[in-house]
Amino acid sequence: MRPPGPAAPGVEPGRIVQPAEQLRYARWLEWGTRFGLALLVVLFVAYAAGLVEPHVPHSRLPEVWNLPVSQFLAATALPAGWTWLDHVHRGDIANLVGICLLAGISVLALAALVPLYLRRGDRVYAALCITEMAVLLLAASGLLAGGH
Repeated sequence: MRPPGPAAPGVEPGRIVQPAEQLRYARWLEWGTRFGLALLVVLFVAYAAGLVEPHVPHSRLPEVWNLPVSQFLAATALPAGWTWLDHVHRGDIANLVGICLLAGISVLALAALVPLYLRRGDRVYAALCITEMAVLLLAASGLLAGGH
């Protein structure tokens, strides 16, 4: 934030001007969040209405719902870690796509900043964005925790 002083030419005194990178990041987060939430609603409605076959049939849910996690996973044969992607065609697992989009939208928003920084010659900021994206993706991969 700039210290108080004369406003930039063409800007009203006291008006805060948001830098282009903040606006771009916020726009990506806003639209990604909206799309992710809409996707979650659509996929859940398809699952709940029975339009897509679930991995665990609705009729089995009362029998397995109160089991401890290890027993629930054994009884339902749900995929572990990223292997859920092999079963994304199942209604109850498809919902994870929306959750992943919501969790990962910040990576896409950071990626949208890199060209802006490179055009301006801000290689350090571009490198910081790329590094942060790499850290987030590495954390999500589960490689550091022995895999998921």
